[in-house]
Amino acid sequence: MPITRQDAWSQDEDLLLAEVVLRHIREGSTQLQAFEEVGRQLSRTSAACGFRWNSFVRKQYKSGIDLAKKQRKELKKSASLDNANDTTGAIKSLATNVTLLPKTTEGEKKLDFEEVISYLQTIYKEAQIAMNHEEEMGAYDHKIQSLEKQIYYLVAENEKLIKDIKTIESDYKALIEIMERARKMVVLQEEDRQQKVKFQMDKNGNLERVEK
Repeated sequence: MPITRQDAWSQDEDLLLAEVVLRHIREGSTQLQAFEEVGRQLSRTSAACGFRWNSFVRKQYKSGIDLAKKQRKELKKSASLDNANDTTGAIKSLATNVTLLPKTTEGEKKLDFEEVISYLQTIYKEAQIAMNHEEEMGAYDHKIQSLEKQIYYLVAENEKLIKDIKTIESDYKALIEIMERARKMVVLQEEDRQQKVKFQMDKNGNLERVEK
């Protein structure tokens, strides 16, 4: 089982964390995947990387995050344009190579428009599916980011609770030690008091206790 580090973060590690997270944002990936990648490289847990990013590093790269998000939008827009160009090219290809009906008696040629319409309907359905898929991916991405924030807040809260528990345990041990010392002092005082006590016989022949 690999050993996970828990030592302090260096400046180079913060820089690596920022570079990987910004790249994942730019490429449309999730921050959780970025934290896992950094964790593997630095032998740290993904939760520790996420906590470091959200609590410290992210505040120093606000402009970089905005730029990465802008680049991600441009990449998506470019991909959509490429798909549109591919569709246009397919339609042109179909129009060029469409099946021609046999010549009529007047020697004219007619296009099989039913085939064209059927193909366009197929393209339209595929475009609708792609748009719905993109909307779903956007919703999932938003939900994932929300869950990631909740995870790192919980991690931070858990670490705080662990520190509080350790403090309570330390205070409890100190209290036990104080009580033990107090108990020993009482016992010693009692023993010392008993050593100072002596007995003597009164005029009636009874023993009476006399302090030394």
